[in-house]
Amino acid sequence: MFLRCMLAFLVGGVICLIGQVLIDYTKLTPARILVSFVCAGVALTALGLYEPLVDFAGCGATVPLTGFGYSLAKGVEKAVAEQGLLGALTGGLTATAGGIAAAILFAFLGSLASKSKPKA
Repeated sequence: MFLRCMLAFLVGGVICLIGQVLIDYTKLTPARILVSFVCAGVALTALGLYEPLVDFAGCGATVPLTGFGYSLAKGVEKAVAEQGLLGALTGGLTATAGGIAAAILFAFLGSLASKSKPKA
């Protein structure tokens, strides 16, 4: 169990390190980096390269944004197999609905807990 936790921590840390290096040494905005990570997760899943990383690192590979792309791609893959072409439109949202709902809920709760200030 300790080894699995350590692997998850190290792989997740490397993914975050890549993001930090991109922020520090490129002119990419954080939003572009975040979108790039999600797209990279989808692309690596489509190429069959992300699944072995998930099997190896568990949550270290599924929690970062690349893992969100992985979940989108796996949801579409499953839905297309079950529903055909319509699954390409619905599978990604179905697979990631819990994460999206949690993000909206916690953003709402955060907005209630903080006080907005006008820009100077």
